Amino acid sequence: MPVPKKEDWMTIAEEFRQHWNFPNCLGSIDGKHVNIQAPSKSGSLYFNYKGTYSIVLLAVVDARYRFRVVDVGAYGRRSDGGTLASSKFGKALQNGRLDLPEDRLLPEAEHLGCQPHVFVADEAFPLQRHLMRPFPGPTSPEGTGYSITDSPAPG
Repeated sequence: MPVPKKEDWMTIAEEFRQHWNFPNCLGSIDGKHVNIQAPSKSGSLYFNYKGTYSIVLLAVVDARYRFRVVDVGAYGRRSDGGTLASSKFGKALQNGRLDLPEDRLLPEAEHLGCQPHVFVADEAFPLQRHLMRPFPGPTSPEGTGYSITDSPAPG
């Protein structure tokens, strides 16, 4: 599966803006442990935190839940964040080689200046320039982790 190019990322970002009111979003990243029978002589490589043996499927989906990037086969002992860091996609993201769109102004928040395009992920992933995750600790009673438009911050 080819990694999207800049034009593809721009289309994905526009779909996130239109469908989810989330500008500058390029996709949602998550990992899924797929249970397997432990390969012989593999030791603890495939043994995961759930107490089973697995490989990890790491994926990026777009605003319409379509797979855009898939990485399969990481050892089950790895966390989602570790799987991303060791994947070809994760290395390209970290090294700035994904041909992402340039930073852009956020609608109704121009005073913040240009902001990077981001992928959203859960707390298993590290916070990075192009990787947004929930704020650690307690969240609002509604449990909204990424809401900018509902923020009571003065403007």
